[in-house]
Amino acid sequence: MSKVLLFFLLTWLTGSPIVAIIVLLIVFYALERRFIGLTPSVTKPIRQSRRLSKLRQELRLSPHQTSAKLDAARILMEKKRYREAAELLEQVFAVMEDSAEVRAELGICRLKLGELQEGERLILEAFEMNPRVKYGEPYLRLAEAWADREPAKAIHYLETFGSVNSSSCEAYYRLGRLYGRLGDKEKARGAYRETVELYRGLPKYRRRFERRWALLARYYSMTNG
Repeated sequence: MSKVLLFFLLTWLTGSPIVAIIVLLIVFYALERRFIGLTPSVTKPIRQSRRLSKLRQELRLSPHQTSAKLDAARILMEKKRYREAAELLEQVFAVMEDSAEVRAELGICRLKLGELQEGERLILEAFEMNPRVKYGEPYLRLAEAWADREPAKAIHYLETFGSVNSSSCEAYYRLGRLYGRLGDKEKARGAYRETVELYRGLPKYRRRFERRWALLARYYSMTNG
């Protein structure tokens, strides 16, 4: 009811129902991004593209600048342009072979490019160098990569991630989704319950980042997904 009243108020103020709808959509989008975070950011790709353009300009002037290559590779990974990212990370890796983060990021690119064995090798080597590299996030990427081919291995990696990063709702949510795909609805519901319970116990500053996984877990728990 309040939304209808707000719509009529905006229509009266703007003189156009179309403008009122646009304003409402913008307001709802801003509130959703602020408090929930399920929808993608509209401005982030623009900011990334600008930053990537600047980094490429830096590399044209100074081709051996390792930090610029690494920053560019990470942006390319966020844009899912894994082949370009891997090419830059290979160059960085030649200089920073002792970096667990660079090794893990190169491994993630290999996974995304379908080179599962090579990606797995690089990531596991990174964890040998630093058991908490990137807060355990590469274990999630390993689980995603192996979910269809070797579900048992994917479950192992998800459980390992949970032990490394015990405050991550994403691990329990993804574990529930995987159990659901395997037909074990009881374990799936258990994982979804763990997701929600973990979320409730998190401090407020962490809930903003984990809220989407708790909401998705509730949804799939109700739909037996």
